[in-house]
Amino acid sequence: MTIIRRLLAAGAAMGVLAFAAASAQTPPTSTLEAVKKRGQVICGVNVGLGGFSLADSQGKWSGLDVDMCNAIAAAVLGDAAKTKYVPLSAQQRFLALQSGEIDVLLRNSTITLERDAGIGLQYSGVNFYDGQGFMVSKKLGVKALAELNSATICVAQGTTHEFNVASWFRSRNLTFKPVVFESVDVMYEAFFSGRCDAVTQDSSALASALATRGRQADYMLLPELISKEPLGPFVRRGDDVWNAVVRWSLFAMLEAEERGITTANVDEQLKSTDALVQRLLGVKPGNGKALQLDEKWAYNIIKQVGNYGESYERNVGAGSPLKLARGLNGLWTKGGLMYPLPLR
Repeated sequence: MTIIRRLLAAGAAMGVLAFAAASAQTPPTSTLEAVKKRGQVICGVNVGLGGFSLADSQGKWSGLDVDMCNAIAAAVLGDAAKTKYVPLSAQQRFLALQSGEIDVLLRNSTITLERDAGIGLQYSGVNFYDGQGFMVSKKLGVKALAELNSATICVAQGTTHEFNVASWFRSRNLTFKPVVFESVDVMYEAFFSGRCDAVTQDSSALASALATRGRQADYMLLPELISKEPLGPFVRRGDDVWNAVVRWSLFAMLEAEERGITTANVDEQLKSTDALVQRLLGVKPGNGKALQLDEKWAYNIIKQVGNYGESYERNVGAGSPLKLARGLNGLWTKGGLMYPLPLR
């Protein structure tokens, strides 16, 4: 090798090392940094599911998942209104998150191993425990799921429901005819027009369909649930700082309910002498710094959005058309599964 070639090779090697060093010192922008710079949290939500994410005639969104999005905005930006909602179908939702179109997916999505470990995403907690159910016309006279042997069942494409219903019937040597739809709205139109004997989805979604369409008098949910459907927010895998913000925003809402801190009394609670309440509300610093947020991040969530119980009751509970009992979604202190990790 000539001296010139040696010099060129050495220069190239130094360039590679310099580029690598620069790359190591300048990590890619995290979602948290991007959200702060943008001044807005972009959330992927259902195209329209009463109780979880639904826009009214003025375009105002509401629901349990919408409240979760608002809570994240309150924590990060100090303003629950600094949000943008992107309605997504079941087929679009994960691609939209993978591609960076949205910051967080809050679209009543079931947490599964494949979704958490196999497609570059990870879940940030469970904000609703559900199960797959079935709805039928009362005129059909069916009281139990096994009576739907050989029936036609409407099901949405791109969901866990397709696999679950097929497995349930096959394991019992029963048969059914699936009628698969890309659109949930079209699926319900087909069901209510009599194209299918039954329709299957998460039980909360079935209850929402009945309530929003006013069909409770003619249709009913069967008592069986055939699966566990823990629903929760998803973020991109490897974005650990952002994942922590989303996760602890949910836990802050649960912790507030457990301690009886509400939108109405949170200002009074600022005077509490309880060290854990002081830490939660930012009177005693530490939590905000750990999350790279203002120390008032949890206070802002509770003041502007409310605790988990408040959100549940107005969206899907007794104060809503769905009137779903807390059940598994009750606090652990009341027989449910909702258990906030220690905020300290």
